[in-house]
Amino acid sequence: MERRQFLATSLATSAFALAGESGAQPAATPMREFYQVRRYNLRSGPQLRLTEDYFAHALIPALGKMGLGPMGALKLDFGQETPAYYLIVPGPDPNTLAELDLKLAEDSSFLELAAPFWNATAAAPAFERVEISLLQAFAGWRKMTPPPAAATRGKRIFQMRTYESPSNGEHVRKVEMFHSGEFEIFLKAGFHPVFFGDTLVGSRMPCLTYMLSFTDQAELEAKWDVFRNDPEWKKLSADPRFAFDPIVSNISNVLLSPLDCSQI
Repeated sequence: MERRQFLATSLATSAFALAGESGAQPAATPMREFYQVRRYNLRSGPQLRLTEDYFAHALIPALGKMGLGPMGALKLDFGQETPAYYLIVPGPDPNTLAELDLKLAEDSSFLELAAPFWNATAAAPAFERVEISLLQAFAGWRKMTPPPAAATRGKRIFQMRTYESPSNGEHVRKVEMFHSGEFEIFLKAGFHPVFFGDTLVGSRMPCLTYMLSFTDQAELEAKWDVFRNDPEWKKLSADPRFAFDPIVSNISNVLLSPLDCSQI
């Protein structure tokens, strides 16, 4: 119970600091968000500017009109198959996120602004492929929490980590591990978590994905050193429930930086 209260307090503090509503009272149990994560695989050259302009002038404004956000628009700096851009869209339910493109196709102002990207031809494609996954926020981290630097357009980078598990049972156990103290260890080490999500639809399942924010690479490395040397982490990772058998079979780790149009 103490861990849950600590986590809830930390989340509420972050949310109010970002929204400027320090006098508001938090909801007792906020709804768990869903996330659509899009990866746009691109070629170097015109596709980069075309896709970024599409995000900035057409897609993100149109999604904002639907009441969605804040959106993450990010450039892959380190990871497989660059160049690539990521778009992360939080929403209240899976149906809303599943029907985004259908709703966008009904928005005439969006279609006008999106035309160079939306109507690109095979001779000059706007992208190579788009990979989309749908996630549900963890029960213990129900809302996206952008870093404070997002409001001031300050320097920041993001680390997005995906944990694949060898079975559904082991995957459930890894999610349980986050709720058994790992959130608190992240916060104590000075991390700024952005979201934690369980993959409902996507590739390489069962898996989960979470995102952390840092000022720069040096801070990232320093915070991970603190984390891995924390006595509570050593104790948790040695717990037989989480350590007797590998619960994570593969980790994908990418580093991202915000595009100018990113809202996180």
